[in-house]
Amino acid sequence: MNPILDRKWIEDNFSTLAPWQQTAYQAFTTMIADDKNTYPCIPGRQGFLANHLRFSFIADPRTENAPHQLATAIQTYGMCSRNTGTYASLVTLFETPQDMQTQYTIEDYRQLFWNLLNQLTPLDPSPWPAEIPSQPTDPKWEFCFGGEPYFAFCATPAHQTRKSRRAENFLIAFQPRWVFTHINQSTHLGKTMKQAIRKRLIQYDGKPAHPDLKWYGEGDNLEWKQYFLSDDDLSPSKCPFQRLKEKQTYLH
Repeated sequence: MNPILDRKWIEDNFSTLAPWQQTAYQAFTTMIADDKNTYPCIPGRQGFLANHLRFSFIADPRTENAPHQLATAIQTYGMCSRNTGTYASLVTLFETPQDMQTQYTIEDYRQLFWNLLNQLTPLDPSPWPAEIPSQPTDPKWEFCFGGEPYFAFCATPAHQTRKSRRAENFLIAFQPRWVFTHINQSTHLGKTMKQAIRKRLIQYDGKPAHPDLKWYGEGDNLEWKQYFLSDDDLSPSKCPFQRLKEKQTYLH
């Protein structure tokens, strides 16, 4: 199976997917394309409906195979993302066994998320982009792989009150930084969309937006804090990401 799949391929070949893959994809589509159009991420919903999103099914994130599968998916996606549409994102859906769904807390998933990102970096075949700071304490830092900077969004089965960060399976979406070229604080579209998203987010979650949600590049913004949000308004004081100087051989 191709590591990168689009909506049409998945729906045309749905019966060939493993049962957990079918369940994970159906849950995702129910969430993002609900009939009442309530999902707060407008670009994400538009991207799904227009077939701009790409999907990858990844093994149990606790296994040795998971980081290698994820690295292959992101590397493959980076080579085609600019041809997929305006609202591009790679949605990685992980096999999430029952013990994880019932026993893992938000903090367990947070650790799992950062462990995966830390395991990805040694598998990256490309140097860190020169224009992206290497330290997460810089407002312009972003996770990078294959020479591309990405905003990483994590959702888990453990999230309850912050429904916008809940998913039936452990999920990480990688959104290329270039997508935000026309959607930022300096554009009319960006300002308008931010207001619309913020309004829908408050309605969807039934609570104020997390205080860490800010614009990329702003002096008081730290991107890594937005990757994984808690149900409450708290956030870690230190970024768990550790960029290793020595890289392992990249395995396809």
